[in-house]
Amino acid sequence: MTQNRTHNCGELRAENVGERVRLAGWMENVREVSSNLSFVVLRDFYGTTQIVCESEAMISAVKSLNKESTIAVEGVVRERSSKNPKQATGDIEIVPDRIEVLGRCRYNELPFEINRSREADEQVRLKYRYLDLRNPEVKKNIILRCNVVSALREAMTREGFLEITTPILTASSPEGARDYLVPSRKHHGKFYALPQAPQQFKQLLMTSGFDKYFQIAPCFRDEDARGDRSPGEFYQLDMEMAFATQEDVFGVIERVLPPIFAKYGTYDIASKPPFRRIKYLDALEIYGTDKPDLRIDLTATDVSALFKGSEFAPLADQKVKAVVISGCTLTRKQIEKLLSDCEVQSGGKGYWFKVDEQGAIAGGIAKFIDRAEAEKLMPLEKNTLVVVAGGQLANKTAGVMIKTFGAACEGHIDRERYEFCWIVDFPMYEIGDESGELEFCHNPFSMPSGGLDVLLKAERGEIDPLTIEAEQYDIVCNGIELSSGAVRNHDPEIMIKAFELVRLGEDDVKSKFPAMYNAFCYGAPPHAGVAPGVDRMVMLLAGVDTIREVIPFPMNKQAQDVMMGAPSEVTQKQLDELAIKITDMEE
Repeated sequence: MTQNRTHNCGELRAENVGERVRLAGWMENVREVSSNLSFVVLRDFYGTTQIVCESEAMISAVKSLNKESTIAVEGVVRERSSKNPKQATGDIEIVPDRIEVLGRCRYNELPFEINRSREADEQVRLKYRYLDLRNPEVKKNIILRCNVVSALREAMTREGFLEITTPILTASSPEGARDYLVPSRKHHGKFYALPQAPQQFKQLLMTSGFDKYFQIAPCFRDEDARGDRSPGEFYQLDMEMAFATQEDVFGVIERVLPPIFAKYGTYDIASKPPFRRIKYLDALEIYGTDKPDLRIDLTATDVSALFKGSEFAPLADQKVKAVVISGCTLTRKQIEKLLSDCEVQSGGKGYWFKVDEQGAIAGGIAKFIDRAEAEKLMPLEKNTLVVVAGGQLANKTAGVMIKTFGAACEGHIDRERYEFCWIVDFPMYEIGDESGELEFCHNPFSMPSGGLDVLLKAERGEIDPLTIEAEQYDIVCNGIELSSGAVRNHDPEIMIKAFELVRLGEDDVKSKFPAMYNAFCYGAPPHAGVAPGVDRMVMLLAGVDTIREVIPFPMNKQAQDVMMGAPSEVTQKQLDELAIKITDMEE
């Protein structure tokens, strides 16, 4: 132990009665019972211990201190007359004869009660994060993160991977999100960029002759925050394998993740390998999303035929998807509230009808439903609710309905498990919303299924380039995308042809990705990888709704560190050294 303590505050038990000990920690609470009796709760990283002050000197010592002051306590352990079974040290207490102040809290009022910090406003929690982290429930998430990262490292090493760190200062690269730029002092007018991911470096490692690489990699993207994404920086279990196929990557992940999820998660059940595989386009049609939550047993059914020539104009003669929910007893008011919530999330309006206890179709748009035609398309048992959506947002709205009604209707979600799946066979190309022209759908470094041959056919007009699939995959758990991955395009000839289809020539490839292109020209092995997000994994394991709960010092939703005051202004001298001039931005 350290010089300030012989034991920690979660360690002492009945067998220590009679021992003289020294503890140190934060004074969590003081309860003065009388002029000659006070109870103090002493807390450290490991737990709490009750201190009983029975002398005037000891009572005076703690009475002069504010809560959260750090103190060292010396005294004798004795058995408690009134034991606390909810406390690990609840059988004993310390009677002190010496109290030393190690760090005085100089504020009479705290910004929040430590043990109730999660009830405070998030901005206040983030500003006083060092106090928030004193809450054992908040600290527990960070300890979980440490244990998970350690387990990931151990598992990847056991699989034969080498942990190799890659540069933080690198070149700006068009990888889909905004870069964080760092101006160069020695090379005025030029900038480094913080890596959005170690993508190119890990592929270069494979080209360098390393066989299996991983790291717990910091990534930096100038993106807006959301529940499962932290602005600024995040961490991922980055891995790459040489001479590997999609099956090799799947095998590693399916061996590594389930045991860790089962051991450290809120739930102790995780998918066993092999994980279910769902084609990207099938996922959109069946689940309304490429991030399905397979704990929910609901799916979407195409019922467009039911509304062909319908008198109900909002759904007539267009694509219509239905979600059939058996055994649903929600009231009309509850159904319409949930549909309103779905509309907010998806942008698409939903409608409904049900089969009541007598087996009759009723409610909502029931008068527009031809029962005989409906029964050809979907099961219509008693106490069945059917929610429908149409138009261009039919799939998306149905996906939100599955998630919303699956959680609200009893018996349609098995919450206490981790259900993994792979989403496979992504489109290589899409038509850009803004450009109206052919663009890469996801990762331009992915190998097209069919290689050079399929690209040449698209170039000659023999096939539609939108039908080309990429050897790309996502791993999804409980409706949360953990990572994208791919078999990489390691052949310069195939790479150039893939870019030519989106109007970028060989010179563009060489200028945008010079190191990788040149390295591939020296003979690159086939390679593949994936990079599950550590923050998202821990968020799932902890059972919390926001990723900020599992990050030690997170930014707020506006990408500000309100505790440290970042981003902040810098001195004119610093700007001059970098040859930077700040100008007013036009509104």
